[in-house]
Amino acid sequence: MSEADALRAAVDTMRAVRDRCVWSQQITHRDLVPYLQEEAAELIDAVEVGTGDDLREELGDLLWQVLFHAEIASRDGTAPFDIDDVALALTEKMVRRHPHVFADAVATTPAEVLVHWNAAKAAEKRARTSVLDGVSPHMPSLALAQKLLGRAAPHHRVAESPHRPATEAELGDALLALVVTARARGWDAERALRERLRVLTAEVRAAEATGGAGTVPPDLEQ
Repeated sequence: MSEADALRAAVDTMRAVRDRCVWSQQITHRDLVPYLQEEAAELIDAVEVGTGDDLREELGDLLWQVLFHAEIASRDGTAPFDIDDVALALTEKMVRRHPHVFADAVATTPAEVLVHWNAAKAAEKRARTSVLDGVSPHMPSLALAQKLLGRAAPHHRVAESPHRPATEAELGDALLALVVTARARGWDAERALRERLRVLTAEVRAAEATGGAGTVPPDLEQ
């Protein structure tokens, strides 16, 4: 069986499951969210500590979630689309964002690749009015913090923590120590970071509204 045939067989299998499985027939996009989060987490585990077989299995499980969502969408009475529409839109976007591969643009370094990528993305997202638009607040708080700070960095001065771990392992130790402190004092570490991220978001948007550069308070990095 060719790769294309295997993918089509997966699509057909998903369609049959949706047609004939009474559980699957009742599932909505929102119902699938916890499963999507779980499968994504298991894929991360496979990447970081698993075997090749683990990775292959978890990629398949995540693909099943994509197929499931697409099959649900294909039966939507208002604005249906199917997995072929998803694949076509993805292909078109990746071609646009890689003009150094599919057109005559030149990129000889990773930095130059990012220039092309960001230029194409900016053209696609003209309706966005803030550097923070498109960042999901549902990301885990640490990932969200890194994303928000990365978006804000070109436009706002962000003070670094006075304590600078020398390695990623030391950073992990420092973060764990902060959680230990939070537990000892009865604080919720996740909530604490999310509340500070709300402050950061407000700072950035206020600075954008006034056209100023803005300065993020140092303790947001701690």
